[in-house]
Amino acid sequence: MYCERCGAQIQAEARFCSGCGRSFEPLPVLPRPSEGRVNRHVRLLAVLWMAMGALRLVAAASMYVLGHFVLVRIPIPLMPERFLGGLMAVVASFFLFKAILAFVAGWGLLEVQPWARMFTLVLGFLALLLPPVGTALGVYTLWVLLPEQSEREYRALAQTA
Repeated sequence: MYCERCGAQIQAEARFCSGCGRSFEPLPVLPRPSEGRVNRHVRLLAVLWMAMGALRLVAAASMYVLGHFVLVRIPIPLMPERFLGGLMAVVASFFLFKAILAFVAGWGLLEVQPWARMFTLVLGFLALLLPPVGTALGVYTLWVLLPEQSEREYRALAQTA
């Protein structure tokens, strides 16, 4: 029998190579991470929250463009010229704020931050009021993160990350 690293001849019962010192002990088997619900779904949930943030970012940009470049050109009787532009800017700011919250939730879940579970649960409850996409994401978020077993599993994931 020969060493794979240096080519020196070794005896069958040897634990180390006399030429290079390579160990012939079998590698220890590491335990696999638990395959619970949170471990299987947290990455997908994070990506979905990031996608929701991207959709809200597109909505914010659309509202801003609509308010500042389209609606100011339409004459509306008894309404100041810049009123609709200002109103749409406020709506765009609201969508931008919601996009930032969704991106923070997605990033926190991807990084398995300890605070991200509760933060995303709050956003998930609020998302239930925004059918159909928000409701679907809210239900999925609550299904993954709300049970007590999910809390324990998420804490364990956060400690190992």
